[in-house]
Amino acid sequence: MSNGYTVVVIDDHPLFRKGVLQLLALDERFILVGEAASGAEGLVIVQAQNPDLVILDLNMKEMDGISTLRAIKELDLDSRVVMLTVSDQSSDLVAAVRAGADGYLLKDMEPEEIISSLAEALDGQMAIPERLGRVLALALRDDDASQRNAMMDSLTEREREILACLANGLSNKLVGRELGIAEGTVKVHVKSLLRKLSFRSRLEAAIWAVEQGIKLR
Repeated sequence: MSNGYTVVVIDDHPLFRKGVLQLLALDERFILVGEAASGAEGLVIVQAQNPDLVILDLNMKEMDGISTLRAIKELDLDSRVVMLTVSDQSSDLVAAVRAGADGYLLKDMEPEEIISSLAEALDGQMAIPERLGRVLALALRDDDASQRNAMMDSLTEREREILACLANGLSNKLVGRELGIAEGTVKVHVKSLLRKLSFRSRLEAAIWAVEQGIKLR
């Protein structure tokens, strides 16, 4: 995107929210189009702006991060949603990913690492610290693997190819380029395979696919 990525920041801690805004201002790839101190306020802004990226706190009063995330996903926008939180609890991580988060970053990460991870999320890659990736992979492995493997039989050949592309961290645009199909067609297939495999996010599907050794041929 030549004009940069539009961003909305939702965090009920004023000081930290301002810090995120200052961090984004240092990178010309990011264009702030809104900020909110609550989930409800943020939801209104996201619906109005349809940003490329939403940076969302987890622990907020009244409407928490997970509830806000689910509400954003129900809007069926193309926005990527990355959680930025102090919590490294596996239960919070799994809940966020299963609610549709496209990334899960920690507030104690180095600023440069946060920025690079946000850019990776926008490119369709897995925006998650390595140690948390291992935790998530273990949680997914504990799921009923035999049931999900059986669900794989319901995927079309094209959906299997796209799942492999997700495991390789490709964005919709790059998946389309790899397979020679339109970006809009890729989105339709991604929604279909997530539904068939009972995944709520690309990130969840990608990590599971990596664990299963699913790769591009």
